[in-house]
Amino acid sequence: MFSKKMLWGSLTALMLLTGSSGVTLAEMSAHSSEQTSQFHRIEQPLGLKVGVAIAGLALVGLELWWFLLYKNPDS
Repeated sequence: MFSKKMLWGSLTALMLLTGSSGVTLAEMSAHSSEQTSQFHRIEQPLGLKVGVAIAGLALVGLELWWFLLYKNPDS
């Protein structure tokens, strides 16, 4: 069970973390309009997007097969 001291310490830490992240988010949103003018969106062809997604899924499947299903012939 939690003690009162541990509970208050956890709540204080949580409040400090959420308070500091709010300031960071406010600062980021104020500078976002300046940063977006530096970057331009590049549209990728649909075939490239599909190919990258399929290759990624194939690699994930290969890793799952290797670590979960592959049986060592020596064993």
